Amino acid sequence: MTTAKQDPQVSGEQDADADADADADANAETETVKAARGLEDGRPSVRLRAALAIGSAPAPDPDARNVEKLIERCAVEPDFSVREMLTWALTRHAAHVTVPRLVAELGSGRPQARSQALHTLSKIGDRQAWPAITRALLSDAEDEVARTAWRAAVALVPEGEEPELARALAAQLGRGGRETRLSLSRALIALGESAVPALLAAAADPDPRVRHHAAATERLLHDPDAGFDAAIEEAKRVVALRDQPGGGA
Repeated sequence: MTTAKQDPQVSGEQDADADADADADANAETETVKAARGLEDGRPSVRLRAALAIGSAPAPDPDARNVEKLIERCAVEPDFSVREMLTWALTRHAAHVTVPRLVAELGSGRPQARSQALHTLSKIGDRQAWPAITRALLSDAEDEVARTAWRAAVALVPEGEEPELARALAAQLGRGGRETRLSLSRALIALGESAVPALLAAAADPDPRVRHHAAATERLLHDPDAGFDAAIEEAKRVVALRDQPGGGA
């Protein structure tokens, strides 16, 4: 039996190609490790570049190490611009890798971890995360978490479930300072006419803060140019008149 001899030149070229591929893989691994390490740097500019590098070259689906590093950093990152880059980097990875890990973060004891996970889920836009947007999150004791939950809920709510979401959001009317109330109004307005029954019900609430907020939100829904502060003042005036004897007639 005669065995064919391999051309030494061809064999050498194949070995060179294999070596080049191995070198490329090693270099890519080195860059990945370097970028992940950069997320822990004390300088925001370095952390920003690290998140950008990870998002620009997302790892293959089975490799979730960088996804986990990004999510861990989201929970503690103090710089807003870096947090936004971390979110962008996560959106660049496959949703079936990121979404379950982000959903797990919603149970974290760190308010920033919950808030940033909600923000990132809203940017990914995968409605499989919808069941994780619970009433507990919509009424979170931390205003920033609740505000982010409201935005995420509006982004992810399935068709037909808007009225139920509107009722859950309306339960928070009158809460917090101006920015919190404005965020809630915007979320309800984004639901459109589905929010009207919940707003009308809240307009009869015993708490005047709830009534003012509900009336102002309904006005803004139908007149977006009114302005939030002006709508609140007008709502206070209307509610005061209505509360006078014979005012509801």
